[in-house]
Amino acid sequence: MNFVKKSPWILHYDGSSCNGCDIEVLACLTPLYDVERFGIINTGNPKHADILLITGSVNEQNIPIVKQLYEQMPEPKVVVAVGICATSGGIFAECYNIVGGVDKVLPVDVYVPGCAARPESIIDGVVKALAILDEKQKALTDRKAAAKDAGR
Repeated sequence: MNFVKKSPWILHYDGSSCNGCDIEVLACLTPLYDVERFGIINTGNPKHADILLITGSVNEQNIPIVKQLYEQMPEPKVVVAVGICATSGGIFAECYNIVGGVDKVLPVDVYVPGCAARPESIIDGVVKALAILDEKQKALTDRKAAAKDAGR
């Protein structure tokens, strides 16, 4: 797998979920599913993260937090919405405090459906995110090269 030259780091954020998807995300880190075989490392620092993995829907209280985490991540970055709540609000969509899925606040690159999303689906979504991260890295490199050439 030659998506990126370095090990991509994931920042996992629980929006306002029932914790079902969070448990499945943690299962991905166990030896049974072993997401680390793709070189992926879970981090708690957005400044080190390449992939923002969000579970749960978005409410008014966590909108500033989600935006702040996203803005602190370096370019290129990818957002993965895990579970039906993160993709559309799920069963909580009609609640008074729920704004909706993550795409109401951030640009989402990969949607992982399910309630709760299975570890296999989450890993598949992360692998798709790696491909998108590679594309974004190439585009960023091309822009920097074009800007450098224009400055000559």
